[in-house]
Amino acid sequence: MNIAIRYFSRTGNTEKLANAISEAVNVPALKVYEPLNEKADVLFLGSAVYAAGIDETVKKFLKDNKDKIGTLVNFSTAALLPSTYAQVKKLAEDLGINVSDKEYHCRGEFMVLHKARPNAADCEAAKAFARSVIN
Repeated sequence: MNIAIRYFSRTGNTEKLANAISEAVNVPALKVYEPLNEKADVLFLGSAVYAAGIDETVKKFLKDNKDKIGTLVNFSTAALLPSTYAQVKKLAEDLGINVSDKEYHCRGEFMVLHKARPNAADCEAAKAFARSVIN
């Protein structure tokens, strides 16, 4: 099974989760600026909520790589909204990308909210989630 990890992170919150998933599945976590070089049977895609939406860079990555994604597995951070799942799923499905119903989300630190999140427990949970997806 070919696994890839891509993420977008402005503050480092989603990057922490990407690195935890990377450690769990032994695949490098790369930013969404890096295209997929080959088809990924499973793509772990990390994003965050900025101004109630996902960043345009994530949208562009999906459009540019839609033919190289088998199943997309979403992971995300946000201070207020529940996750990016609904937005990512709609965009991906509109592009013909299969989206797993499994998702990992945790709170992310933003200003005075959710200090030190994601924390070590969040990262351990992200690792367990990633292992459960590929097993």
